[in-house]
Amino acid sequence: MKILVVGSGLFGAVSARELALSGHEIKVIDKRDHVSGNIYTKQVEGIQVHQYGAHIFHTVNKRVWDYVQQFAEFNRYTNEVVANYKGELYNLPFNMNTFNKMWGVITPDEAQAKI
Repeated sequence: MKILVVGSGLFGAVSARELALSGHEIKVIDKRDHVSGNIYTKQVEGIQVHQYGAHIFHTVNKRVWDYVQQFAEFNRYTNEVVANYKGELYNLPFNMNTFNKMWGVITPDEAQAKI
């Protein structure tokens, strides 16, 4: 069967590949001059540059992880966002650690009363 896939982002690219592996004739079109949508990276002097901003991929699904590992090597990364307010660092998004550091509260009820 001939199939047209519009868009070569994650969904389009994975769909096109899997359909092609199943024996279908695939044509992929995209408005951009490259594949992979917003996760496109390009080599600039030996460095991978994220054209549209940094992207993070994470999953706890082993099947999904094994699938993506066949295409690229992933670096270990944990997203830990902090805000610097008047020289103090606070966790974001707000959590009990943030409220404890800001107000000295220990329980959610104490934080709710402050808020």
